[in-house]
Amino acid sequence: MDTNKKKSSIRIKIYFYVGLTVFLAAILVALMANYINARKIDQYFKGLTLDTARNFASMVDAEYLLQLGDVAASDEFQALRERAEQEDREELIEEYLRERDLWEPYVKIRERMSLYLKNMKDVKYLYIVRCGDRNAKYDMYLIDDEENPLYMTGYIELREAELAGRDFAKEVEPTISNGDWGWLCSGFAPVYTADGKLAAQIGCDVGMEEIMAERQANFLNIMLASLVITVLILGGVIVLIRNSIINPLNLITKEMKHFSPSEDLGYETSRVIDLDIKSNDEIEDIYQEIRSMQIRILDYLKDITIIRKEKEKAENDVREKSRKIGQISAEVYRDTLTSVGSKIAYKKKEEELDLEIGREDCAFAIVMIDVNFLKMINDEYGHAAGDDYLKGCCHIISSNYKHSPVFRVGGDEFVAILRGEDYENRDAKLESMRRTFEEQYQRKDVDPWRRYCAASGMAVYRPGDRSVEQVFDRADKQMYDNKVSFKKALGMDPNMRS
Repeated sequence: MDTNKKKSSIRIKIYFYVGLTVFLAAILVALMANYINARKIDQYFKGLTLDTARNFASMVDAEYLLQLGDVAASDEFQALRERAEQEDREELIEEYLRERDLWEPYVKIRERMSLYLKNMKDVKYLYIVRCGDRNAKYDMYLIDDEENPLYMTGYIELREAELAGRDFAKEVEPTISNGDWGWLCSGFAPVYTADGKLAAQIGCDVGMEEIMAERQANFLNIMLASLVITVLILGGVIVLIRNSIINPLNLITKEMKHFSPSEDLGYETSRVIDLDIKSNDEIEDIYQEIRSMQIRILDYLKDITIIRKEKEKAENDVREKSRKIGQISAEVYRDTLTSVGSKIAYKKKEEELDLEIGREDCAFAIVMIDVNFLKMINDEYGHAAGDDYLKGCCHIISSNYKHSPVFRVGGDEFVAILRGEDYENRDAKLESMRRTFEEQYQRKDVDPWRRYCAASGMAVYRPGDRSVEQVFDRADKQMYDNKVSFKKALGMDPNMRS
């Protein structure tokens, strides 16, 4: 009787522990899956909200918003705004803004805002607001889309609780909340004037009603699926335990639990089963097989440990060699600063082109570009600014010659080898690049190291050329002539290094 009770107790415990483990594992996996999914969704919507606010901030005139905000904050305008709202007369606001030459820019920003909302289906609200400092209790709305009445301009509203204490002089981390307007992801991007003065903030609200409903439904589905799978797995495990382990091996279960295989331990220390069982039946066969299996496990662990260590060592050696080879190859053929081809890569390309020289179908052009004012940028603003300046110039070159390889062959020198579409449109491409550099250089609203400027020259392969170097020399000569003309136009010494 006692033995039977003990067997029944062990069986119940095994069933309970296995069932509890499987159930908890399934619930944990479901919760983790829901958490990861929800976090990714939140990150996506926060990124969308902030990117939208940033993009629209880049489209508006900060000086105009600063002027409009000062006008809207005046007592005169606030009195007029309240009157327009009470009488529902939008024309009062329009007339007031027209008298101060503020109406036309206002309309353009509004139209652009409405168009943006129309094309961005996830964006529910887009508005321009002037926020106070982190301790302010109220914020003033400047411009809304065309669906809102004009007298909302200058409207002062109590700041949302989740935004209290935020520093609106910087980008505000988007927040997700469920308020009077439903589930929204809200973010703000500041708009600064050219002299660094804060003009206003672009507010963006992305609707999350549908995604929140889907999230809840998905969570319920995950939980339901986890429960169903748990029941199925648990049923199979219980049947397996009863038929394959508990009933036939009950006599040797106790000793088996002590078996602790390790490659560092011997048979006795690992507690290989050692019982005086001579029943001369299936139980004895099972016992002998289990003992043999435990011994084989220990022997296998020792062998596999040696093999694993040798294999890991060999794999580590191979990986290290592959890493070094890949690193050396990347460093040789790719310029580390600009990510275009290196001088060595250019020489290799030059050798390839030299093999094509003389063929009837040989056609290419070389564009030589020399960055202007790099020394001045390095001397006055430091090499970090100089690196930024070089990368900006390289971006213009690479963007212009999208279908051709670009190489950095010197500190401030780049070469593009034109083939295909870029070769066919070479004159227009060269003129487009020069015009882009000229426009960038004329900009006064950016830092000096972002006023990109470069001289360029182009030469086309001719049947009489015997090498790529001859074409390169002609392109270099044209580039030099272009640089001299540019310096003379600025009243600079053509021989002065820049």
